[in-house]
Amino acid sequence: MSSTLQKRLASLSPGRLKGMRRGIEKESLRSAADGALALTPHPLALGSALTHPHITTDFSESQVELITGVHGDVDAALDELTRVHQFTYRVLDAAGDERLWVSSMPCGLPTDETIPIGRYGSSNVGRAKSVYRMGLSHRYGRRMQTISGIHYNWSLPGVGSDQYFGLIRNFRRHAFLLLYLFGASPALCSSFVAGRPHELQPLGEGSVHMPHGTSLRMGRLGYQSDAQASLAVSYNSLDGYGASLQDALTRPWPAYQAIGIQNLGGDYNQLATSLLQIENEFYGTIRPKRVIYPGERPLHALRERGVEYVEVRLMDLDPFEPVGINAQTMRFIDVFLLHCLLSNSPDDTPQEIAELAHNQHLTAARGREPGLTLQRGGREVPLVEWGAELVVECLPIAAALDAVHGDTLHSDAVHAAADAFRNSGSLPSARVLAAMKASHADSFTGFIRAQSESTRVALLASPWTAEQQATFERMTQTSIEEQKRIEAADTLPFEIYREQYVSPARLGLRGRTAMTA
Repeated sequence: MSSTLQKRLASLSPGRLKGMRRGIEKESLRSAADGALALTPHPLALGSALTHPHITTDFSESQVELITGVHGDVDAALDELTRVHQFTYRVLDAAGDERLWVSSMPCGLPTDETIPIGRYGSSNVGRAKSVYRMGLSHRYGRRMQTISGIHYNWSLPGVGSDQYFGLIRNFRRHAFLLLYLFGASPALCSSFVAGRPHELQPLGEGSVHMPHGTSLRMGRLGYQSDAQASLAVSYNSLDGYGASLQDALTRPWPAYQAIGIQNLGGDYNQLATSLLQIENEFYGTIRPKRVIYPGERPLHALRERGVEYVEVRLMDLDPFEPVGINAQTMRFIDVFLLHCLLSNSPDDTPQEIAELAHNQHLTAARGREPGLTLQRGGREVPLVEWGAELVVECLPIAAALDAVHGDTLHSDAVHAAADAFRNSGSLPSARVLAAMKASHADSFTGFIRAQSESTRVALLASPWTAEQQATFERMTQTSIEEQKRIEAADTLPFEIYREQYVSPARLGLRGRTAMTA
């Protein structure tokens, strides 16, 4: 551990360490009992996907997103995530035999154009959300958008934008560690790659895999785009990051201009013809974030008020955990993010950015391969050597958090990570392939179907009170009423609303004010 890191750790008061906050967003496809994608609308009993604070949809109408509030305690965050799951499963159970698919890689998908896009009602803001998703489907195809994951939102008091960007640069450098330790998508259903070139190897019936893969979701099969590959976004400062994003949000892109805003029948194809329609389209393993005001653009919020927290976007759903993640994993992420924050973080360079993309794809596809090397500063370094080095540096950080919390749980999480470098068979990605082989004739769909069913049974059997049910039913009703209120209050024609929303004036350009929503 460097002396700089030690000094910075020592300077953090117990109060600041205890002020660490985290929240979780978890995406999951709804599937039928046979493993096919559910094509039913988002259940009304789950409330309005536009306004519900804890239950919404991601890209697809069939893709549930479950959201916790912000928590100062890992177990409290996990408890809330579990309660949201319990209510969701009860609604699905009452309506039929749908369940949540417990893998990041999708279940049996229908043809691309029949994967349903999220619907959010008739208000301008609701229509804009659907048109944005239509744009994604034209640009990248719908199949790619059905990949699901966990987003981990994290903050520490007293940290400014420059420090958060330092954290982000280090996170990107060391992201391979989380892919190796927690990647859980080494195999997938062959329907996902039908008609596409790929390097995956056949396995059991209808399954393909990489024998040493960790997180195929984060590899070349995942959220890839030639247009976005042309973006060289730097994370050296908020100003530089903002300028890169502004360019992508305002630069016309010929292929998207050819698609057009509307089709000949007047239906909307996309929100804009620029390289990115809106900020959320930009893909990254981690994002700087700030809570936005209604109608405000995220880039404007960042420029005006600075970074408030970071969103970690590379975590796979763990099919062995009822809600896709456990407390030990969360504690390791907390320690790891603190390591990213406290370590020296030199500016990134175009050469390093290229190395990081190489390392991500290599770890995703071949992370458990014995002797695998990654690139670091122009040299080849064994993944296990570099990873083990980082884990050792995390130990004093874990000890400091344990001292504040009066337990050994953070150290236990770091020791478990160290053990995983000595025994790669204990990693989730290895366990997925082992379970597929042992009980499901190497079938990805067979294994995830079984895990999805056992998860459904376990969560339905967990204690649940009438009071908890009533609380969630009230949230459902309140969200439906709020959506109706938004729809009734709309006055602008949608095209005017769209033009105003995507206007460069809304991005927080220096010296100009944002238009009101």
